[in-house]
Amino acid sequence: MPTSSRKPNIVLILGSAPDVVRCQMWPRDAFNTIVAINNAWLVRPDYDYLIHADDFPEDRQPDRKGVRFASIVRANEFVPAQNAFGGFVYAGGTMAFTAAYWAIHRLKPDVLAFLGCDMMYDGARGPTHFYGTGTPDPLRSDVTLQSLEAKSARLFVTGIRNGTLCVNLSRLPATRLIFPKVDAGDLMAMPRRAAADLRSRYATEIDEAAESAGRRMEEGLGYFVEDGRYWEQVDRFDPNGLRELDGIWLSSVRRITQPARTDGPDPESIASPK
Repeated sequence: MPTSSRKPNIVLILGSAPDVVRCQMWPRDAFNTIVAINNAWLVRPDYDYLIHADDFPEDRQPDRKGVRFASIVRANEFVPAQNAFGGFVYAGGTMAFTAAYWAIHRLKPDVLAFLGCDMMYDGARGPTHFYGTGTPDPLRSDVTLQSLEAKSARLFVTGIRNGTLCVNLSRLPATRLIFPKVDAGDLMAMPRRAAADLRSRYATEIDEAAESAGRRMEEGLGYFVEDGRYWEQVDRFDPNGLRELDGIWLSSVRRITQPARTDGPDPESIASPK
């Protein structure tokens, strides 16, 4: 959707956390593009893209004949995009991160704004999804997701280096994302110059030595999987090496406010939220 050159190119990514419904009243022209992940296409009808894994159940997908605004993004598009930034093992095998790397690659936003992507699944605290209580899916241990915080740190740094500032619009008390929280109204009113200044300010807070160390370690580990089906090669990935890599990425953003850890489920059990 065209916007004034004075406004930043804002891409809104919608997940399925309970507060995603807040966006239903937001003006459409506040965003250049809306990307819905999995079930989030149900939140509002005017999304531009629906992105989902190829195993997303067909009965939970929109009727293709009724999709007026959206293009459907599947593995044949998001795997090459994520590979451009190092691949799934380093980026983290969950659709929130996959959608983000695809958006940076394809849409090149000034600001990538997340809502409903906090990846908290503790049902004892109340609904975990906007449609009630859901589960992380698939239910399997995932060596790429030992620390969702670390994977979000890598995404944040990668976004900055590619001209994109990742922010979190959530008002929920806990999140796995390390991104700065921004008020949605403030973001909608933000001029492009201010968005660029904010991105530049956060760029100065990245520890460049740690960032370089992370990239070198990724190259040394050699865990690139071209077809994206990393789970078929999981035996060759050293969990301790990936845990060390996570620590490096977290240290690269140590000057950025970190979210409080919670007593929720071990992030190793979390994969694509559906």
